Amino acid sequence: MAQREREFTRQDGLRVKVVRSTRRTRTVSAAWRGGTAVVSIPARLSAAEEEEWVATMLERMLKRTTRVPRSDGELLERARALSERYLEGRAAPSSVRWVGNQQRRWASATAVDGSIRVSERLRDMPAWVQDAVLVHELAHLIADDGHGPYFKSLEARYPRHAEAHAFLHGVEWATARAGGPSGAPHPAAEPDEDWMRDWQPDEDDGDGGRY
Repeated sequence: MAQREREFTRQDGLRVKVVRSTRRTRTVSAAWRGGTAVVSIPARLSAAEEEEWVATMLERMLKRTTRVPRSDGELLERARALSERYLEGRAAPSSVRWVGNQQRRWASATAVDGSIRVSERLRDMPAWVQDAVLVHELAHLIADDGHGPYFKSLEARYPRHAEAHAFLHGVEWATARAGGPSGAPHPAAEPDEDWMRDWQPDEDDGDGGRY
Protein backbone atom coordinates (compact mmCIF):
# COMPACT_ATOMS: atom_id res chain seq x y z
CA MET A 1 0.00 0.00 0.00
CA ALA A 2 1.58 3.29 -1.14
CA GLN A 3 -0.19 5.43 1.43
CA ARG A 4 -2.57 5.41 4.39
CA GLU A 5 -4.82 8.24 5.49
CA ARG A 6 -6.65 9.24 8.63
CA GLU A 7 -8.86 12.25 9.23
CA PHE A 8 -9.95 14.01 12.40
CA THR A 9 -11.41 17.31 13.55
CA ARG A 10 -9.74 19.30 16.30
CA GLN A 11 -11.68 20.93 19.13
CA ASP A 12 -11.38 24.31 17.38
CA GLY A 13 -13.18 22.90 14.33
CA LEU A 14 -10.09 22.53 12.13
CA ARG A 15 -10.32 19.51 9.84
CA VAL A 16 -7.07 17.58 9.45
CA LYS A 17 -6.02 14.74 7.18
CA VAL A 18 -2.75 12.88 7.81
CA VAL A 19 -1.31 11.02 4.82
CA ARG A 20 1.39 8.40 5.45
CA SER A 21 3.29 7.62 2.25
CA THR A 22 5.90 4.94 1.58
CA ARG A 23 7.18 7.10 -1.27
CA ARG A 24 7.99 9.91 1.14
CA THR A 25 11.15 9.08 3.05
CA ARG A 26 12.62 12.24 4.57
CA THR A 27 10.26 15.18 4.18
CA VAL A 28 7.04 16.40 5.77
CA SER A 29 4.70 18.78 3.96
CA ALA A 30 1.35 20.47 4.59
CA ALA A 31 -1.22 22.29 2.46
CA TRP A 32 -4.83 23.48 2.52
CA ARG A 33 -7.15 21.37 0.37
CA GLY A 34 -10.84 22.15 0.29
CA GLY A 35 -10.83 23.60 3.78
CA THR A 36 -8.86 20.68 5.22
CA ALA A 37 -5.27 20.85 6.45
CA VAL A 38 -3.48 17.93 4.78
CA VAL A 39 -0.20 16.87 6.38
CA SER A 40 1.92 14.35 4.46
CA ILE A 41 4.52 12.35 6.36
CA PRO A 42 6.81 9.35 5.77
CA ALA A 43 5.11 6.04 6.53
CA ARG A 44 7.98 4.98 8.80
CA LEU A 45 7.29 7.62 11.49
CA SER A 46 6.02 6.41 14.85
CA ALA A 47 2.72 7.55 16.31
CA ALA A 48 4.55 9.93 18.64
CA GLU A 49 6.57 11.39 15.76
CA GLU A 50 3.41 11.76 13.71
CA GLU A 51 1.69 13.66 16.52
CA GLU A 52 4.70 15.97 16.92
CA TRP A 53 5.05 16.70 13.21
CA VAL A 54 1.33 17.26 12.67
CA ALA A 55 1.21 19.76 15.56
CA THR A 56 4.29 21.55 14.21
CA MET A 57 2.97 21.82 10.66
CA LEU A 58 -0.48 22.95 11.74
CA GLU A 59 1.06 25.67 13.88
CA ARG A 60 3.07 26.91 10.90
CA MET A 61 0.04 26.88 8.62
CA LEU A 62 -2.13 28.79 11.08
CA LYS A 63 0.58 31.38 11.69
CA ARG A 64 0.73 32.08 7.97
CA THR A 65 -3.03 32.62 7.81
CA THR A 66 -3.21 34.90 10.88
CA ARG A 67 -0.43 37.30 9.88
CA VAL A 68 -1.89 40.63 8.79
CA PRO A 69 -1.08 41.24 5.10
CA ARG A 70 0.57 44.59 4.34
CA SER A 71 1.27 44.64 0.61
CA ASP A 72 -1.08 43.97 -2.30
CA GLY A 73 0.91 40.81 -3.04
CA GLU A 74 0.41 39.52 0.49
CA LEU A 75 -3.29 40.37 0.26
CA LEU A 76 -3.64 38.37 -2.96
CA GLU A 77 -1.76 35.43 -1.42
CA ARG A 78 -4.03 35.57 1.62
CA ALA A 79 -7.18 35.62 -0.52
CA ARG A 80 -6.02 32.62 -2.54
CA ALA A 81 -5.23 30.68 0.65
CA LEU A 82 -8.69 31.49 2.04
CA SER A 83 -10.31 30.37 -1.21
CA GLU A 84 -8.44 27.08 -1.02
CA ARG A 85 -9.33 26.57 2.63
CA TYR A 86 -13.00 27.53 2.64
CA LEU A 87 -14.18 27.48 -0.99
CA GLU A 88 -12.33 24.49 -2.48
CA GLY A 89 -10.21 26.94 -4.46
CA ARG A 90 -13.15 27.82 -6.72
CA ALA A 91 -12.69 31.56 -6.26
CA ALA A 92 -9.61 32.60 -8.24
CA PRO A 93 -9.04 36.34 -7.80
CA SER A 94 -6.92 37.98 -10.49
CA SER A 95 -5.95 40.84 -8.17
CA VAL A 96 -6.56 41.91 -4.59
CA ARG A 97 -5.38 45.37 -3.59
CA TRP A 98 -5.68 48.00 -0.92
CA VAL A 99 -7.52 51.15 -2.04
CA GLY A 100 -8.03 54.52 -0.42
CA ASN A 101 -11.22 55.59 -2.21
CA GLN A 102 -13.64 53.26 -0.41
CA GLN A 103 -14.80 55.22 2.61
CA ARG A 104 -18.38 53.95 2.74
CA ARG A 105 -17.72 50.23 2.46
CA TRP A 106 -15.06 47.77 3.47
CA ALA A 107 -14.41 46.03 0.15
CA SER A 108 -15.82 45.34 -3.29
CA ALA A 109 -15.42 42.74 -6.02
CA THR A 110 -15.91 42.62 -9.78
CA ALA A 111 -16.79 39.10 -10.89
CA VAL A 112 -16.15 39.83 -14.58
CA ASP A 113 -12.41 40.31 -14.13
CA GLY A 114 -11.94 38.64 -10.73
CA SER A 115 -10.64 41.76 -9.01
CA ILE A 116 -11.14 42.62 -5.34
CA ARG A 117 -10.54 45.98 -3.69
CA VAL A 118 -10.11 46.30 0.08
CA SER A 119 -10.47 49.57 1.97
CA GLU A 120 -7.35 50.95 3.64
CA ARG A 121 -9.49 51.30 6.78
CA LEU A 122 -9.13 47.54 7.29
CA ARG A 123 -5.32 47.57 7.46
CA ASP A 124 -5.07 47.84 11.24
CA MET A 125 -8.03 45.63 12.09
CA PRO A 126 -7.69 42.03 13.36
CA ALA A 127 -6.63 39.43 10.81
CA TRP A 128 -9.83 37.40 11.34
CA VAL A 129 -11.93 40.45 10.44
CA GLN A 130 -9.91 40.98 7.26
CA ASP A 131 -10.35 37.29 6.44
CA ALA A 132 -14.12 37.52 6.83
CA VAL A 133 -14.23 40.45 4.41
CA LEU A 134 -12.04 38.60 1.91
CA VAL A 135 -14.17 35.45 2.07
CA HIS A 136 -17.26 37.63 1.56
CA GLU A 137 -15.78 39.09 -1.62
CA LEU A 138 -14.42 35.73 -2.79
CA ALA A 139 -17.94 34.33 -2.49
CA HIS A 140 -19.10 37.04 -4.89
CA LEU A 141 -16.68 35.70 -7.48
CA ILE A 142 -18.52 32.36 -7.35
CA ALA A 143 -22.16 33.07 -6.53
CA ASP A 144 -24.48 34.64 -9.09
CA ASP A 145 -27.45 35.22 -6.79
CA GLY A 146 -26.35 38.52 -5.24
CA HIS A 147 -26.74 38.10 -1.50
CA GLY A 148 -29.09 35.16 -1.93
CA PRO A 149 -29.07 31.73 -0.24
CA TYR A 150 -26.19 30.32 -2.28
CA PHE A 151 -23.97 33.32 -1.61
CA LYS A 152 -24.81 33.25 2.09
CA SER A 153 -23.99 29.53 2.29
CA LEU A 154 -20.53 30.27 0.89
CA GLU A 155 -19.92 33.25 3.16
CA ALA A 156 -20.97 31.21 6.20
CA ARG A 157 -18.13 28.76 5.62
CA TYR A 158 -15.83 31.22 7.34
CA PRO A 159 -16.40 30.36 11.03
CA ARG A 160 -16.26 33.94 12.37
CA HIS A 161 -18.23 35.71 9.65
CA ALA A 162 -21.12 36.70 11.93
CA GLU A 163 -18.69 37.92 14.58
CA ALA A 164 -16.84 39.98 11.97
CA HIS A 165 -20.10 41.54 10.77
CA ALA A 166 -20.87 42.56 14.35
CA PHE A 167 -17.34 43.92 14.82
CA LEU A 168 -17.53 46.11 11.70
CA HIS A 169 -21.06 47.19 12.58
CA GLY A 170 -19.68 48.36 15.92
CA VAL A 171 -16.86 50.27 14.22
CA GLU A 172 -19.31 52.11 11.98
CA TRP A 173 -21.63 52.83 14.88
CA ALA A 174 -18.76 54.31 16.91
CA THR A 175 -17.54 56.33 13.91
CA ALA A 176 -21.01 57.73 13.27
CA ARG A 177 -21.46 58.62 16.96
CA ALA A 178 -18.12 60.43 16.91
CA GLY A 179 -19.01 62.31 13.75
CA GLY A 180 -16.27 60.61 11.76
CA PRO A 181 -15.69 60.95 8.03
CA SER A 182 -16.81 57.50 6.95
CA GLY A 183 -20.08 58.74 5.49
CA ALA A 184 -21.84 55.53 6.49
CA PRO A 185 -25.51 55.66 7.47
CA HIS A 186 -26.07 55.53 11.21
CA PRO A 187 -26.78 51.86 12.09
CA ALA A 188 -29.52 52.85 14.53
CA ALA A 189 -31.38 54.55 11.69
CA GLU A 190 -30.53 51.90 9.07
CA PRO A 191 -31.05 48.51 10.77
CA ASP A 192 -31.28 46.52 7.53
CA GLU A 193 -29.37 43.24 7.75
CA ASP A 194 -27.43 44.15 4.60
CA TRP A 195 -26.41 47.57 5.92
CA MET A 196 -22.73 46.92 5.07
CA ARG A 197 -23.52 45.78 1.56
CA ASP A 198 -26.13 48.14 0.18
CA TRP A 199 -24.39 51.51 0.09
CA GLN A 200 -23.98 53.23 -3.24
CA PRO A 201 -20.68 52.57 -5.08
CA ASP A 202 -17.87 55.00 -4.38
CA GLU A 203 -16.76 57.18 -7.27
CA ASP A 204 -14.42 55.56 -9.83
CA ASP A 205 -14.98 52.11 -8.35
CA GLY A 206 -16.08 48.94 -10.12
CA ASP A 207 -19.35 47.07 -10.01
CA GLY A 208 -19.84 43.78 -8.19
CA GLY A 209 -20.11 42.57 -4.64
CA ARG A 210 -19.72 45.06 -1.84
CA TYR A 211 -19.05 44.48 1.83
